[in-house]
Amino acid sequence: MTSRSLRAALRPPSPRRGWVWWLPLIAVVLDVGAEFLVHGREPVSFILIAVPPLAAATRGPRGTALSTLVCLGLEMWMAWRRPGHFDEQHHIAVYVATLLIGVASVALSWQRERTRQHLIRAHSVAEAMQRTLLRPVPRRLGHLRAAGFYEAGEGGTIVGGDLYDVCETPFGVRAVIGDVRGKGLSAVQTVAAVLGSFRVSAHEWQSLSSLAERLELSIARNSPAGDGDDGDPELFVTALLLEFPPEGGEVRVVDRGHPAPLVLGPRGARRLNTAPALPLGLGGLTRQGVDTTVHALGPADVLVVYTDGVSEARDADGAFYPVLERLDRRFRGERPPPPETVVSFLRTDSQHWSARSDDDDRAALAFTPHS
Repeated sequence: MTSRSLRAALRPPSPRRGWVWWLPLIAVVLDVGAEFLVHGREPVSFILIAVPPLAAATRGPRGTALSTLVCLGLEMWMAWRRPGHFDEQHHIAVYVATLLIGVASVALSWQRERTRQHLIRAHSVAEAMQRTLLRPVPRRLGHLRAAGFYEAGEGGTIVGGDLYDVCETPFGVRAVIGDVRGKGLSAVQTVAAVLGSFRVSAHEWQSLSSLAERLELSIARNSPAGDGDDGDPELFVTALLLEFPPEGGEVRVVDRGHPAPLVLGPRGARRLNTAPALPLGLGGLTRQGVDTTVHALGPADVLVVYTDGVSEARDADGAFYPVLERLDRRFRGERPPPPETVVSFLRTDSQHWSARSDDDDRAALAFTPHS
């Protein structure tokens, strides 16, 4: 979303406006209508005092100032219609009160507009950060077609604790998908550390397990774990590292405590067997090496990886979203679906499955060979 589109999104809706936008006009119509219906000895202009604050909630400083002047004019006109009322003390007090409230409302409207512009700039910066950290998945990389989606679970944020990246290297197409323990600024800093290291090291290290070690080293050096009062000494990242060699026909997987990949094939969906190791950031707790598993990947197969924000979505009964079963039910017996169709289904189906508004991030990637 560009800054221009953000301005359009934050601008009051037109031509269909919300009910709050119409409140000042409704108040004026009610007051003027009561003036003609009641025919009382005193004018019913007291309602007009509330119009400027109502206008300040939805209009800019000029519109709020105009509403103030209109209300002052109507108050004076209603008093003028009754001989001797125009310059009475309590009517003058109403004029002054309307003017002072109008001036304050204009100031509030100006502050609201200023805050809205600041929000637009903040969203623009957040969008730039998202595009830097989580770049769009290219539709074609080497001999693969790819697709993916990402949604930050925490309301009002664009980047959360899930991460992914895909790149073409001398060793084939490589991908990473992961989930940082925790949320907030520490999680985003760790996402930046892991992705920055991956984008450099993926082109330099031939061994996929060595690449995983480099990512672990980047967490130790650059993440906020243990730094000051805000550091998290138990910060870690569950991750999958994938490698699709240039010659095709297989995929290599390093599993660092992440949900294992799924493959959609002509005979339905299946889960790949991996050799799970400790998550990134916890590798120093064991001397055991990290194994790379190799799996055949046929031309009609679609490989799917996802974060636990997808698999841990709960329905009304508290049941987790069954990724394997739902994919198998949807695509079994069909021609090989394109990656875009698979990730789109995962995105909408897991969202419909969830009975509540989840605050967990969600991400998924899908790959398939193309001729």
